[in-house]
Amino acid sequence: MFISWAMRDGVFFDEMTAEDGSSRPAYAQLQAWLDDTPIEYLRRKRDEADALFRRLGITFFVYGEGGGVERLIPFDIMPRVLSSAEWNTIESGCIQRVRALNMFLYDVYHDQEILEAGKIPKDIVLHNRAYRPEMAGVDLPHQVYSHIAGIDLVRTGPDEFLVLEDNLRTPSGVSYMLENRETMMRLFPEPFAELNVRPIGSYPDILLQNLWAIAPAGSSEPTIVVLTPGNLNSAYFEHVFLAEEMGVELAEGQDLFVDDGHVWMRTTEGPKKVDVIYRRIDDDFLDPVAFNPESTLGIPGLLSVVRSGGVTLANAIGGGVGDDKAIYTYVPEIIRFYMGEEPILSNVTNYLLRDPKDRQYVLDHLEDLVVKEVHGSGGHRMLIGPKSTKREREDYAKRILANPAEFIAQPTLALSTCPTLVDDDLAPRHVDLRPFVLSGETTTVVPGALTRVALREGSLVVNSSQGGGTKDTWVLSE
Repeated sequence: MFISWAMRDGVFFDEMTAEDGSSRPAYAQLQAWLDDTPIEYLRRKRDEADALFRRLGITFFVYGEGGGVERLIPFDIMPRVLSSAEWNTIESGCIQRVRALNMFLYDVYHDQEILEAGKIPKDIVLHNRAYRPEMAGVDLPHQVYSHIAGIDLVRTGPDEFLVLEDNLRTPSGVSYMLENRETMMRLFPEPFAELNVRPIGSYPDILLQNLWAIAPAGSSEPTIVVLTPGNLNSAYFEHVFLAEEMGVELAEGQDLFVDDGHVWMRTTEGPKKVDVIYRRIDDDFLDPVAFNPESTLGIPGLLSVVRSGGVTLANAIGGGVGDDKAIYTYVPEIIRFYMGEEPILSNVTNYLLRDPKDRQYVLDHLEDLVVKEVHGSGGHRMLIGPKSTKREREDYAKRILANPAEFIAQPTLALSTCPTLVDDDLAPRHVDLRPFVLSGETTTVVPGALTRVALREGSLVVNSSQGGGTKDTWVLSE
């Protein structure tokens, strides 16, 4: 099957096809397979994938004014392919970044050396709504705060992977990464064998080993639970999936209670002590005694047990100050300060609107920039300048002026494209990449990632709640 792109305007880096029309090395074997594959075959496989996802219940919730709607996760059967050399850069850069951010989190809750050195303005950290003074002085196993991190990357050229943002709190999407792989192996066994794609199935085992490693001292056979806010959460499928894959209990806040300096789980055989909680609930709702008193999702008294070392949370309370979009600007300096190294992966150019010069520049160039809330997520409540109207820019400028410190801005990036089966043909669509970094005794990344794809033509928004989908990521062996 010969693929001709409808969007070859020289602006976006095409990951599969070079400027002269030849296949890039990582895609050469896949292209050869596609040349011998009728488009009707791919359409049938897409229908099979949709049926499989529906049968397995691979869904997510989209919330709007009318409440939540459960939807099938959009999945594209055309894989994204990365060479071994490309992956080595991504892997080493993500590990470096997460190690440095964990060192930063330990420091800001202890000696605050980076603040005293003037490398980061104190108010950005200490007055940050994600900073939890209750965690000051608390020592955590292996000094790790973010045990599961998702680093969002974009590609803008042959050798240019940029970090768009860090996710250190409760990053989601790994279940889709793993289910995408299972689906592709079932639908396309021949290309897998021919391309020698590296496996990712060890992720649940590595995660479980890391959770064992952070159990409180004296826990020879630690009890681990996945704490979920319940089946109406947008990522509930993932909570169930990970609990089943690791062979641990899935619990809600009402299933757990605090007594005698420990957390206990209610079971039919009586209370059972819990050592490690992989929590998928935000800080504010974890403990109604310490945080939001109206929360019915958390465990009353949990913070006191965390502070005394009776239970370990993954990820730790207060880790959100490390992935705040204002802190993002300083991550390269964080790497230099703690590790004495230059960043392997660069940041996207970032404008802090708390700074008068940056703010004026952004207000003068709103039509060219993407503006985001510092604490925002999921692609919501942001302004995409080139896609906006004059009225939308004027309204957004008023929001910025009302509270400049709540916003950052970035250039509109020329995200790379990958071949995607849309409608009844292959066409390029913009993609990003989320590798998952696991930290415990060591810091590791499985050789794969969640590729998110903007399924709408011309769209740069890859979030599933905003019309995006996912695809499998194939990392080739040497």
